Amino acid sequence: MKFLDQAKIFVKSGDGGAGSVSFRREKYVAEGGPDGGDGGRGGDVWVECVEGLNTLIDYRYAQHYKAKIGMHGMGRNRTGAKGDDVVLRVPVGTQILEEDNETVVADLTEKGQRLLLMRGGNGGFGNAHFKTSTNQAPRHANPGQEGEEKWIWLRLKLIADAGLVGLPNAGKSTFLSAVSAARPKIADYPFTTLHPNLGVCELDGRGFVLADIPGLIRGAHEGHGLGDRFLGHVERTRVLLHLVDGSGEEDPGDAYRTIRGELEAYGHGLDEKPEIVCLSKADALTDELREERFKSLEEACGQKPLIISSASGENIDTAQRMIIRAIDKDKQEEANSVPSDGIEEWRP
Repeated sequence: MKFLDQAKIFVKSGDGGAGSVSFRREKYVAEGGPDGGDGGRGGDVWVECVEGLNTLIDYRYAQHYKAKIGMHGMGRNRTGAKGDDVVLRVPVGTQILEEDNETVVADLTEKGQRLLLMRGGNGGFGNAHFKTSTNQAPRHANPGQEGEEKWIWLRLKLIADAGLVGLPNAGKSTFLSAVSAARPKIADYPFTTLHPNLGVCELDGRGFVLADIPGLIRGAHEGHGLGDRFLGHVERTRVLLHLVDGSGEEDPGDAYRTIRGELEAYGHGLDEKPEIVCLSKADALTDELREERFKSLEEACGQKPLIISSASGENIDTAQRMIIRAIDKDKQEEANSVPSDGIEEWRP
């Protein structure tokens, strides 16, 4: 299945059914009067957050979604049936935005959330509704109200506990494959990863979800390389694991500052998230080179980086335990910041 994290679609709620003009015609009943029924209401447009989906690829090939119109009213005071609703089923973590792709309408982050995006039009009144003492045989009825229509954007931001960031070919996909059952593409050239990958990691009876995104380069916020559009997939994470290639030609300190600059340029709080810095590919370093690059990275990041190797397994478990501790700490701080009796109810 192809990964798609953005889609533009057209949605329209159903038009209301027209009211009916009818008069009672029954044997032995003279001047039966108006009995035209009202039109049915048009169908609504709903967005539902479901599990089992991790891409918006379904909205790549079907881009128009229209609810059914309400049935017209009929004689004998029969009201038309309501039009069928249309339900857009989206993955957990989907945002709905207006056509400008900036105004957020809703953010669906929990399974089962439902949003009433647009209501269907009201049905028109039948002529029975207009009967008065001075007009006992009205010969007009209302048409149904038109439904709403507009273009919207669906944007998926994966929900993970931790996110991997770094320059291309820094060993992010290799780390993900070493700590989880995920099997991302791995090769010795930049931009091997073209779309985000998720992996479930388990250690010491604990589990967490790790997200790997394509590598960033200097100027990514200006659209260089693959740009920074995939950074949205680590916005919801509690901690970032920053991998710096220890075997590359670029100085680890400069590589670290490049990524930090891109995170700050992107904003959305990414540069404020807890960060674990690792010097990767340590198996390819001599003792002298390892010490030299460790000091360069330590000076740049202001903390002692963890030296790891996904190939040999060096400190891989330690990195996972550090991630788990950071996740627990963030959850505790979040719990302390919310009042014990504060209950927020989802209201579409």
